[in-house]
Amino acid sequence: MAQSVFVCARRFVFFFIALVLPIAHAIADETVDKGPAAGWIEFVEIPKADPERRSQIRNGIVNLLSDYQFKHRDGGYTRFDRYAYQIMDRPGLEKGAGIDLEFDPSRHQVTLNRLNIIRDGVTLDRLPETRFDMFRREKDSENGVYDGRLTAHVDIADVRIGDIIDYATTYKTTPVVGKNLFAERFPVVWHEPVSLIREKIIWPKVQPLEIRERNTSIKPSVSSTDTDTTYLWEIRNPDPVKYEEDLPADYPSLAVVDISSTGDWQDVVDAVLPFYQPETSLPASFVARLDDIASRYPEPADRMVEALRLVQDEIRYVSRSIGPGAYIPRRPEAVLASGFGDCKDKALLLVSALGHLGIDAQIALANLDAGKSLDRLPPSLWAFDHVIVKAIIADRVHWLDATSYLNGGRADNLTVPAYGFALPMVSSGAALEKMPTSQPSEPSISVEERFVLPPSDGDALKLTVATNYSGADGDSMRRKLAREGATKIADGYLEYYAAQYPGIRSSAPLETKDDRDANIISVFESYELSGAILKEKGLIRKFSVRADIGDSNLPTPAKLGRAAPISLGEPVFRRHKVTITNLKTRFAGPRNADVMTPELSLKVSWASTPNELEIVWNFRTLADQVPAATIENYLKSVDEIKRNGEWIYDFTQKDAEPVYYDAGASLIAGSLIVISTISFFGFVFRRMQAGFQ
Repeated sequence: MAQSVFVCARRFVFFFIALVLPIAHAIADETVDKGPAAGWIEFVEIPKADPERRSQIRNGIVNLLSDYQFKHRDGGYTRFDRYAYQIMDRPGLEKGAGIDLEFDPSRHQVTLNRLNIIRDGVTLDRLPETRFDMFRREKDSENGVYDGRLTAHVDIADVRIGDIIDYATTYKTTPVVGKNLFAERFPVVWHEPVSLIREKIIWPKVQPLEIRERNTSIKPSVSSTDTDTTYLWEIRNPDPVKYEEDLPADYPSLAVVDISSTGDWQDVVDAVLPFYQPETSLPASFVARLDDIASRYPEPADRMVEALRLVQDEIRYVSRSIGPGAYIPRRPEAVLASGFGDCKDKALLLVSALGHLGIDAQIALANLDAGKSLDRLPPSLWAFDHVIVKAIIADRVHWLDATSYLNGGRADNLTVPAYGFALPMVSSGAALEKMPTSQPSEPSISVEERFVLPPSDGDALKLTVATNYSGADGDSMRRKLAREGATKIADGYLEYYAAQYPGIRSSAPLETKDDRDANIISVFESYELSGAILKEKGLIRKFSVRADIGDSNLPTPAKLGRAAPISLGEPVFRRHKVTITNLKTRFAGPRNADVMTPELSLKVSWASTPNELEIVWNFRTLADQVPAATIENYLKSVDEIKRNGEWIYDFTQKDAEPVYYDAGASLIAGSLIVISTISFFGFVFRRMQAGFQ
């Protein structure tokens, strides 16, 4: 889902090229000025690079100085950015011979204060000759988000290897909402060498800043005048930190300092609450639909669900987050007339609809990706990028995301958005509320495969598959069916089975059944594999039985030097059952295949008769992250789960003694391993896998 509201301005330290729309030079020159910096701004000396870190340089760029300075002013603040770097080689020349200044024209006045090349100790001033090419990138337009941000690009003339580029920019910032609020985050280490990280904030003495460090103990030096307090951080030549993937939302990739001008969440709510008052006078056509819901559903919980579906399914997602639209919703009448809206618009429409139906509801702020870490941040408007709804019925809280669509379930089994924390918009006592999470008691994806082996030579193998999707996976599958269609999905399923059983074909169209109130999507597949192909390709002698339990989605980052925990995401519970019939002898299932760790659980059970074998895999995650100290054991357990998710049988056996292989040698070579030890059982092989899917 796209981020649509309360998105912080991002820093762009490195430069990139994107497919963008050019804007006329005249507009660029009117929007971005050139001129000297204000008197309060301090220009520090550019430090030299540490020669011992040369081997850690990336992209041919040596980072020398990153300097951000802020000062409060009436109605906003001024930000000064300065960056200095040295170009070391040809890749660095490509990377560093141009600069990008990204800004929001609705709230930023931008002035380029300095653009120097320092060559062999001589400073070459490139500012007077600088011209700007203006672009509007709209990086998230494919997701329906338009933010109106502009990029002023400068190609610096006559840049050479060995040059130091030193440029500085002032952004006079006038927030659209919360004009007296300020928030900042900066890393105290980078993933690559930097000689000096500097952060300076001058703020009114009567409004002390709220400062929280994460994974660092670095403190600012603080000084005061009669009116202002100055906070200064200087970090010289910090050790680069290895980039690590699959981090939990509450674990920053770098040690950071979070800063806010308030320690009270009510200040955050007060900045936007006036714009989110429910509409009591709705268009007559919409009121008629709500009244129809009320007449058909006497229970408030059912009315809530029907109103949610009405807003989710009939108002498409488009976010015009340009200027005030980044924070202020459109009124319900405009949303209904246009047929589209973003999270702000749809949340306000839903709250207004619920109010008409007699249901108490509030707007709430959330964060799609970092919501689980909100309780560790100082209060800030820019900590949020999403808007949802909190509905209360008979003292029970329901969290509703009007931006989603085609969600299933009734009030007692609606999927709770996994956003961690939310901030309801109330007139007093605003505070973060933890959204509920729980381990699933039943599998959210349950697959049943039934193989009917050929009763005689020349007959075809038949395979039927029944899959149930429920909960969040039911919602996802419902949207996928609507987005892609059954035919495309069927083609993907056929490719999956064709990779295991070459020559298999679909024998019937894909069938689906949707019990939306129960939030269960059922999908039915049918396949055939000719007896000739089975024999010709030897598939029946090395028949793969594979569990699709989602283990291929488990993160497996490199363990060398890993210092951070691994995120496992939301709870997973999946079941896969395989039944093979028309066997010619009794076969065993996997033995000692269970895997149990503090984070993962795989339980494998089986049963057999002389002509049928049934194997059931139950896989679930037991935690949302893996501590760094236990990563090695976790990675071993992932490998073991993948190995135990596929077994190879020889289904040609007829009450024959099994053939035994040297398990140790086969394991090393990645060949087939016999695990059955009962003489009248058929034999089964376990195959070493890499990249099991």
